[in-house]
Amino acid sequence: MPAILLAACALPPPAPGTAEAEMRRQWGAPTDTHALPDGGRRLEYATGPYGRSTWMIDLGPDARVRMAQQVLTPERLFALPAGALDRAALRRELGRPGEVRGVHGGGETWYWRYETHDCLWLAASISAEGRFTGAAILPDPACDARSDGFD
Repeated sequence: MPAILLAACALPPPAPGTAEAEMRRQWGAPTDTHALPDGGRRLEYATGPYGRSTWMIDLGPDARVRMAQQVLTPERLFALPAGALDRAALRRELGRPGEVRGVHGGGETWYWRYETHDCLWLAASISAEGRFTGAAILPDPACDARSDGFD
């Protein structure tokens, strides 16, 4: 992982009105860029697949920061409207998932680790038609791995 992304985890969010060039000097290149309906852009700073934060920094058409927020939270996931988002819209809201698994019937489940003291991850169900259908918080299977050195 580039050092700038590791540092971005500890950076304060850029203030509204900050010019894009100044923000990028501190945060570096985003992991993805998403178009916003009003002509602005959303810059994604993901730390996955094992990272627990994804920052979204919205820029207006004037290339100035409008808002910045860490989006990997249960509150954000459960606020998303089931049936209204396709894969691209879900990516724009939560960023790239840490893991994607296919499910019976042609759908998928997307998973993100998030900041919690418990061993949990966020899960989003995607239908075979590519629509977000629901959310859950589930145990992270990475925690099931034995850490005592015995098989």
